[in-house]
Amino acid sequence: MSEPGPFASSPCMACEIAPDYFDPLAVDQEQARDVARWRKAERARLLADRQALSVSQRRAAADMIAARVDTLLAERFPSVDGLTLSAWWPIKAELNLRPWLESLLARGARVTLPVVTAPSAPLAFRLWTPDCRMVQGFWKIPVPADGPEVVPDLTLAPLVGWDPAGFRLGYGGGYFDRTLAVLSPRPMTIGIGLQSARLATIFPQPHDIALDVILTEAGVQYEQKDA
Repeated sequence: MSEPGPFASSPCMACEIAPDYFDPLAVDQEQARDVARWRKAERARLLADRQALSVSQRRAAADMIAARVDTLLAERFPSVDGLTLSAWWPIKAELNLRPWLESLLARGARVTLPVVTAPSAPLAFRLWTPDCRMVQGFWKIPVPADGPEVVPDLTLAPLVGWDPAGFRLGYGGGYFDRTLAVLSPRPMTIGIGLQSARLATIFPQPHDIALDVILTEAGVQYEQKDA
């Protein structure tokens, strides 16, 4: 009986991979754990710093940012009439842009709020007006109770932290990145946060998606050249 010959390919095909091959999407698990721990600590620090601001300080920052977003929209769109954008319901001392959102509605824009329809699923966007019926959603955040779900032309994302490369530090659930990965066409994304929340880097991971613009009370801090 003859000895069996070698397999045409090894079961894992490892021997056929070039020794200098590098997978840019591969994740170093130890590095990913280190980044996750660092982000958790930075998130807690930045949230505490924001909470320590007075209501008047946050209101002043929100007013300045609203004016800057208006300027940015005027540069990018002929009119806000008919524009659909997504914002947020403020929690954890987030900047409250609701008065500005109401002014957009008066100018003919449509405003949506993000809705978690299932854990770890991409977000849906439901139309909002000041008099629409609201219910308690995921994380006890108020969301529109019903109404059509739409894809926004523009998405405003609250920033816990941000870096000069356009990456956002959020609350860690990954909902925003998962949503951007599947939306088609992808909306323009503007991160809204405080200048004091700037980080040198968030140590972006393969799942992190850079925003098109980052805007603070000090103005535009990042803008993709082709955005």
